[in-house]
Amino acid sequence: MSRRQTKERGRESGGGAALLQELHQRLAGWRPQFIGTLMFIRDGHRVLLIRKKRGLGAGRINAPGGKVEAGESPLACAVRETREEIGVTVIHAALMAELRFVERVDQQWYGYAFVASDYAGTPTETVEATPHWFAADDIPYDEMWEDDRLWLPHVLAGRFVKANFLFESSAALAHELRWTAVRQGGVRLG
Repeated sequence: MSRRQTKERGRESGGGAALLQELHQRLAGWRPQFIGTLMFIRDGHRVLLIRKKRGLGAGRINAPGGKVEAGESPLACAVRETREEIGVTVIHAALMAELRFVERVDQQWYGYAFVASDYAGTPTETVEATPHWFAADDIPYDEMWEDDRLWLPHVLAGRFVKANFLFESSAALAHELRWTAVRQGGVRLG
């Protein structure tokens, strides 16, 4: 066996040439208005998700998360939001995705998605969210944000994802994803 090991890498895009060109043009000089986080908790072959009760995405299934506050790191935000939304304290988490959401008419978001398997506490319903465990191969994508079905399967398969999305009024128009298989522990924030 060679001392070099090939890392699994891949890329995909969708939406057509004109929309991808628009996405690239909008990314030139792009700055997000908000930075947000998501925390996906794994327990074996299960994934802990929430049904959001209020705020952005109310009624949808997603992972716990929210907006990064001033002076807060994305990881600290994801841990805080998970504790506030479902009463679980994350002990160790790995950064597994960086996502740019380029909206034609709405707010611009940069997102960090983490995956954790070490946590303390019992998932509990709060005024923010109702927690639910799902089999990793039975995620309810029809009740989630449209883009989740594109990048989340890679994250759950142990791949680090960088993605750009072009949206209009919450409808995904175009996307480009790059992924790389990572060792256990994910990617560290630099």
